Amino acid sequence: MSKIIAVWGSPNSGKTTLSVKLANYFYERHSAVVAVVFADMITPSLPVVFPNKKSDEMFSVGTPLSKPEVLQNDVMKNIVTYKGKNNMGFLGFKDGENRHSHPTFEENKVDALLAILKSNVDIVIVDCSSDIQNTITASALKNADSVIQVATPDLKSVSFFSSQLGLLNDTMLLSDNHIICLNKTENSTYEPISEATSYFKEVAFSFPYSSELKNQYMKGTLIEKVSDRKVSFLVKALAEKAVK
Repeated sequence: MSKIIAVWGSPNSGKTTLSVKLANYFYERHSAVVAVVFADMITPSLPVVFPNKKSDEMFSVGTPLSKPEVLQNDVMKNIVTYKGKNNMGFLGFKDGENRHSHPTFEENKVDALLAILKSNVDIVIVDCSSDIQNTITASALKNADSVIQVATPDLKSVSFFSSQLGLLNDTMLLSDNHIICLNKTENSTYEPISEATSYFKEVAFSFPYSSELKNQYMKGTLIEKVSDRKVSFLVKALAEKAVK
């Protein structure tokens, strides 16, 4: 049975990195057909994940969402693939695009897009925007079978969740069932980890800082395997919990 996994959290908490690593895990370990949807319209993620792709190899999720009706053929034509991994595809906004690059689309359009993906692939991962008013993010939180909530162990992230969780409406209010992850994205000497942990309480996974992941993100090689054993173990455990 196909699953939709929404990865949502505070700004700069590593949502995109985690989304791509989860996609890799399902593709490699389960031979799954995987689709990743990047929701961010302010800082598009496709150019970050595929910095060396030619312009004619990049497509936009805004194209099918802008049509009067979201059709399967249009969705599939706008999936970006990675050489050698034909059963793993990515949908997002292209370099230079923003919320005004396409006609405004309503949440029901995203619902239709996710339904199309879910009927064609094994795992749909939505790399949500931190902004829950982002249309793709709102639809993903509503339709997700699992929601992974990502936070950094600092007071700014605590402040974000304190502010934003109250905005989730009843149809999205799965917060009690969210899989909470603390993700250390910076190699700082001191971070208020204990304070953050006491706020989030039910932290399921705590990811350490990984210079390898940081380098992959900076170089645009996130799709490559990671040799950090602890990170690999945590990605595996998180992936299995998300589809349990």
